[in-house]
This record gives sequence, structure tokens and C-alpha cells, in this order.
Amino acid sequence: MFGRAPKKSDNTKYYEILGVPKSASQDDLKKAYRKAAIKNHPDKGGDPEKFKELAQAYEVLSDPEKREIYDQYGEDALKEGMGGGGSHADPFDIFSSFFGPSFGGGGGSSRGRRQRRGEDVVHSLKVSLEDLYNGISKKLSLSRNVICSKCKGKGSKSGASMRCPGCQGSGMKVTIRQLGPSMIQQMQQPCNECKGTGESINEKDRCPGCKGEKVVQEKKVLEVHVEKGMQHSQKITFPGEADEAPDTVTGDIVFVLQQKDHSKFKRKGEDLFYEHTLSLTEALCGFQFVLTHLDNRQLLIKSNPGEVVKPDQFKAINDEGMPIYQRPFMKGKLYIHFTVEFPDSLAPEQCKALESVLPPKPSSKLTDMEIDECEETTMHDVNNIEEEMRRKQAHAAQEAYEEDDEMPGGAQRVQCAQQ
Repeated sequence: MFGRAPKKSDNTKYYEILGVPKSASQDDLKKAYRKAAIKNHPDKGGDPEKFKELAQAYEVLSDPEKREIYDQYGEDALKEGMGGGGSHADPFDIFSSFFGPSFGGGGGSSRGRRQRRGEDVVHSLKVSLEDLYNGISKKLSLSRNVICSKCKGKGSKSGASMRCPGCQGSGMKVTIRQLGPSMIQQMQQPCNECKGTGESINEKDRCPGCKGEKVVQEKKVLEVHVEKGMQHSQKITFPGEADEAPDTVTGDIVFVLQQKDHSKFKRKGEDLFYEHTLSLTEALCGFQFVLTHLDNRQLLIKSNPGEVVKPDQFKAINDEGMPIYQRPFMKGKLYIHFTVEFPDSLAPEQCKALESVLPPKPSSKLTDMEIDECEETTMHDVNNIEEEMRRKQAHAAQEAYEEDDEMPGGAQRVQCAQQ
């Protein structure tokens, strides 16, 4: 007697958990599981429930028979016992089949042993202010070590290895260096014979694919998405994409954004600053100019009728600053810093013309007799007051030093002070 076929239920959930299409190959499933499992492993601070779901999804979809049942009838069919029963595999066992048993594989007491984590690989990524304003994707080709597929990271054809004679299997060597008659320095460093693995592989048994190195080099292209509003020194991380090594949790590739200086704009957080120089006529009588923004839009900047712009004045335009990270439709302010350029000199007739339209000069309260009693002075230009003050201080210090040297008994006073 045959039982009734189970009612068809959702058959896309497991694919969504792994983030793959229903047409995914076994290699696609492995890659998706590997990347997501590293990110969500509880020993790396991941979500235990998500880690369990990933293992369950991978266990079903990696088994051709279970995958066929799941695709046809959904998850309920597996729970009802079709295809050899439901999914009960330990998620740590599945993980350890990829990365080795020492990373908490198998649960229970073995969870206490943490697998060594590989180092992160950090790269600087130079970006322009335009890139951070508009967002950009950059494809970068990188070389990295991956576990040899021929020997599955064993380094040998047979899968066997023996204890390294150089370090007696510890992976570390102690060296002693003589520093003096009764001084020695003891240093511990990775064994150079086994490269810190503690294992040695017979020359004849070495894997032809990796020559016993357990890893081979591959080139990989990563697409780095620089989002609008990202900051200088912000990090973009690719989890589990660094160099692979046996019995090691693969580290991350980290790109650190390095913003290049811009010739016109300066950025301060969410705001932009733009320098613009006005002639004295523009500052007094009005101006307009076109500002080319970071996305090549042309902004018309102009003063209000009758408005006077003072030297070192700032004006702000709302919503024309930097996009706010992860809220790109909101923007900061654009500040324009005005410098006013004055003429070097004016002709007498120009002075009279200006005096006729400008507010009158304050009248002098001194009489002609009082002015005659004053001494005449001459002013000179000071181009850089800070530099002039520094020169004066350096000159004064040099004079004080020379005077101290010339004073009789100066050397004796120094000697007494030291005793």
C-alpha cells in the first residue's frame, strides 16, 4: 500500500538561506556555504541560529536525492521521512568537514578548542572626493593562497605526514643568542623546516599540485563598492577572502579608503567647503559665477541686490554638501569662503570718485598746530606676520646665546651649575 504524496510546500527557503539561485551547481553551493558559515560561526561572534540554518540548508541541497525531493515537494516532505529522513546533522560537523575538526567541529567538549584564525589582508584604496560623493565600483585583481584541491590541504598524495624532526612537532624553534659575557637572549620563532605546521612530508609522497605546500595560488577579482558618503579611512571588508591555510579560519580582506586631496573642495564630515576670490568691485557691487559641483552639475552662485560681501565671509547653501552615508538622499551643507582682492593702488581721481559714493571719512579732530608737532612715520608691508615673529624670536635667542659666551667667567658658571 502506498502512502499519499505529501502536499507541496515552500521549496525556495534553503536556496534563499544560502543566497544562491535554484540552478546553483554543487560548487556554487560549497562557495556560498563556506563564505556564510565563516561569517556566522558562533566562535566568531556570529548568530548560532543562522549558523544552524546554513548547515541544514547545505546538508539537504548538497545531497542530490534530498535536493530532488526538496525541489519537488519542499521541506515538509523531508520532515515526513522521504529521502532517508529529516535533516539532523550537527552544524559543527558540517563546518569541520570544510575547515578541519579543530574549529569547534562536532560540538560538545571540542567546542572549547578554538581554531587559529588567519591574518586579515589590508589594502589601501585611493579614492577621489568625486568617488565618495557619487559612489563608484572598482574591480581589483588579487592573488591569494587557497587550499590545494588535489590533496585537500594535506600536502601529500596519501594524506599522511610525520612529525617534523626540526621542531619535534611543536611548530616552534627556540634559538639562543649570546649578548655578552654572562648575558643570553632566548627567542621563540616558527620552525623554518615545516613553516610552523609541526609536520613533515616525505619527498616522494608530496602532492604534485602544491608540491607539499598544502596551498596553491589563485587570482581573484573582487568588486569593491564605494558607497556615497563614505569617509576617509573607512573600511570595506570581504569576510573569509584572505589567504587560506589548513586548520585555519580564513581571515578577511579589508580595503581602507584613502581620500586624495581635491583642488577646489575640502570635506569636513557631511559638509563641503569651497574657496572663491572676489574683486573689490564684485564684493561691493554684486557678483555671480558658475560653480561646477562634484557630480558636474553647474550651480549659479550670485549675491542679493545691494549686498556687500566682507573679506573672510562664509555663505552656506543647504543640501549641496556630501551625501550622508547610507542615507544618500540627505546631504550636508556647502560653505563658500570668500576672499576679497583689493587693488594695489588708486589714482587720485579714482579716490575722489569713490569718496563721492562711499560713506564719508571720519573728520580729524586734530588742529594743524597739533599735527605739526607730531613726528612723521613710514609704514612698510608685512606679508606674513607669523614668519616675521618667528624670525625675530630666532634672532633674539641667537643674540642671547652669543652674549652668554662673551661674558667673563661664563664657562666657570656652567661648571658650577653641573656639580
